[in-house]
Amino acid sequence: MPDFEKKTRWVVITGAPSSGKTSVIDELRARGYPVQAEVARELIEECLRRGQSLEDVRKDGGKQLQHDILRIKRAREASLDPAQLVFMDRGMPDSIAYFRLAGLGADAAIAACHMYRYDAVFIFDRLPLVKDGVRAEDEAVAKRIDDMLRADYAALGYQPVCVPAVPVSARADMILQHLRLPQQKAAAS
Repeated sequence: MPDFEKKTRWVVITGAPSSGKTSVIDELRARGYPVQAEVARELIEECLRRGQSLEDVRKDGGKQLQHDILRIKRAREASLDPAQLVFMDRGMPDSIAYFRLAGLGADAAIAACHMYRYDAVFIFDRLPLVKDGVRAEDEAVAKRIDDMLRADYAALGYQPVCVPAVPVSARADMILQHLRLPQQKAAAS
């Protein structure tokens, strides 16, 4: 098993694009749990708000985007308390797959994965891919990402818990039950 500098209480929710990660993160937030949004989505959405197109953001095959995502992830994780429970929309090991997809060597991403050991990793079964203005992947790439994520987390010594494609609230309940956390319900909006 690889060495990690610090153990954390952070819980990663990962999976292929359009697998429902963000919906479950939003559900956990509504239930009062601390969460961290997906860095890639936030960065791409910010670029789009500044007038760039998705093609502009990914103009070099996504190489600069992946370096920027890794830099922001590292800074974000460095700012978190390792002793606090936090649900994360994607973890550092996701960058390994995305670096490879962009045609980059993954050494920098792999090295970044050894800073913090996550308490648990949940990998979501795939759902039909939905284009949303931020995603550029097709079904074949989504399947490849799914396979790579499973292999990369395993190579780092994680045993991801597979979460089936069931409704959002059921997925959140499964995660909380697995972690033995209270099943509080989301506040009515």
